[in-house]
Amino acid sequence: MSRPLAIAAAGVAAGAVVLTVAVWPDGGDGAPASSASPPSDSKSAVSPTPSPTKSYPLSKAPSTIPAVNEHKAARGPGWKPKDGGRVVIGGGDGDLADEGKLLAGELKLKYAGDADPRKGDVELTLTPEKADASGGRDESYTLSVKGQRVKISAPEEAGVFYGTRTLKQEVRGGRTAPEGVVRDRPAKPRRGFMIDIARKHFDAKWIEDRIRELGDLKYNELGLHFSDDQAFRIESKSHPEIVSRDHLSKAQVRGILKLAASRHITVVPEIDSPGHLGTVIAAHPSLQLRDTRGVAARGAVDISKPLAAEIVDDLLEEYADLFPGRYWHLGADEYRALTVANPEASYPQLAAAARERYGSGARVKDLATGWLNDRAETMRPYERGLRAWNDGFFGGGVEKADDDLDVAYWTGKEIGAREPAEYLKAGRKVINYNDEYLYYVLGQPNTFRYPTGQRIYEQWTPLVIRGTKPVDAKYDDQVLGGSFAVWCDLAGSQTQEQVARGIRLPLQATVQKLWDARKPGLSWAEFVKLADQVG
Repeated sequence: MSRPLAIAAAGVAAGAVVLTVAVWPDGGDGAPASSASPPSDSKSAVSPTPSPTKSYPLSKAPSTIPAVNEHKAARGPGWKPKDGGRVVIGGGDGDLADEGKLLAGELKLKYAGDADPRKGDVELTLTPEKADASGGRDESYTLSVKGQRVKISAPEEAGVFYGTRTLKQEVRGGRTAPEGVVRDRPAKPRRGFMIDIARKHFDAKWIEDRIRELGDLKYNELGLHFSDDQAFRIESKSHPEIVSRDHLSKAQVRGILKLAASRHITVVPEIDSPGHLGTVIAAHPSLQLRDTRGVAARGAVDISKPLAAEIVDDLLEEYADLFPGRYWHLGADEYRALTVANPEASYPQLAAAARERYGSGARVKDLATGWLNDRAETMRPYERGLRAWNDGFFGGGVEKADDDLDVAYWTGKEIGAREPAEYLKAGRKVINYNDEYLYYVLGQPNTFRYPTGQRIYEQWTPLVIRGTKPVDAKYDDQVLGGSFAVWCDLAGSQTQEQVARGIRLPLQATVQKLWDARKPGLSWAEFVKLADQVG
């Protein structure tokens, strides 16, 4: 009731005083009603009065993972999903239908499509601004809560989606999205999670569950390392002889890709070569790399043999058609010919092939660099952004890795290891896979230990690329982001479910650092409590 109830009592005699009793609303929802003056006109039993208004404290920034960059506080009741609420698409933009239907289902609202917003609704809309001229994605968004309505707007669909993730976290567990305006954007454009599905078979459902988790955390890349010495895990038409018994069908992969696309996640495939090709060698033993004593180099193909390149190129071209994403990982790490003291003496056939192709001063590392460049050339017609592991880049040779190859920097433990700054000084862009913080290696072999979310949260930043020391901040723009990685060296050490539990907090801590460049505002204990609320 918005007006006071007036009850007039007339006296028994002429000129009796009129008594007016005002009953005021209590403000509802426990909020106190504002004070107002009683009617001042004694000649009237009922006098016009202002409607009482609620008084709200200034709102606080929403608590989400990752934290939002900016929140402009306001006074008001905020918003929470209620019966009758809808998700509507502003401007009739059908491109946002998927985001709208997903959010409506999650918050138990009605999806109304192109409709005028009303009280209780969430409106999704694309702003007139477009992506930056460089061709990169604009992942920013604005989320406003006002008048018991929510409006999420962004230049691109990805930004709208991220706004819906913020709203979903804000209202989880019966919480209220605070009044005011959120303006948010990621600090880093590459926010990834990589899973080694070659050494350990992860079923499609497990991968899809991770995609949903990643999407809610605003990750935008999922790396699939599906080929290694132990197994090859995706159906192949060009080389079925290398496919392992437990594998994903192409239909299953398409389902994974469809779900990932709906969460604005790019799937980044990796066929590692010329090392880690044990399944290819098992089917084609003549390709095994052997030294002068006839000792086999585990997982390494002899790159002086044309058939090795033909098979790998067949696979690259086959899976380029399956995976439509914008990035591709070429591997190139741990080629065992280059892990010995004198590669030219141990593998004279490789040294001879290097000299034949690149001249008398060429060495085995030049032949390996040529292999990497050749595989990049195979992929160029597909217009993918290409990356390779840092120990696949070699300095001091006559052949140089192509300039457009990004560095996936994971270790400084290889022979001839180079500091990250060397790659950055050369103008290369780097993606941070720092094995000191971001490697979850099953069974903890060698010196690996399971990473903790607390250590990532308190010590790591995207500039900490090798060990614990950051590179100079002047290289910040060249550090594209980072990726948390699960490697299954000792595959039986954990079940799928144990892996999912073990990586939960590390994934949350990693994305906090990739999305928000500021020092975290919460203590680790507070962050863990928040993770339990919104996860």
